[in-house]
Amino acid sequence: MKITIKVDPDLCIGAASCVAVDASSFELNEENKAFVLDHGQAPEAPKYERTIEVTQEELDRALLAAQSCPVLAVIVTDQSGKQLYPEI
Repeated sequence: MKITIKVDPDLCIGAASCVAVDASSFELNEENKAFVLDHGQAPEAPKYERTIEVTQEELDRALLAAQSCPVLAVIVTDQSGKQLYPEI
């Protein structure tokens, strides 16, 4: 399944909880803002939004990482565009 993970850099405070929970999907840049990886692979320039193919286990880990963010800066949507977290 495909999901889109987005980090709002204006909300991100660099707590790095997302990195601690899912280091294959998140990393901090020089400004201590989280950005999104593709299965541990960083793009040439940090991207705050990526659509990636994931297994159920990878989806669960990405959702846990999003839930760990103290300022709700991580948004996860499914391939149909439905927001999985935070729920609206």
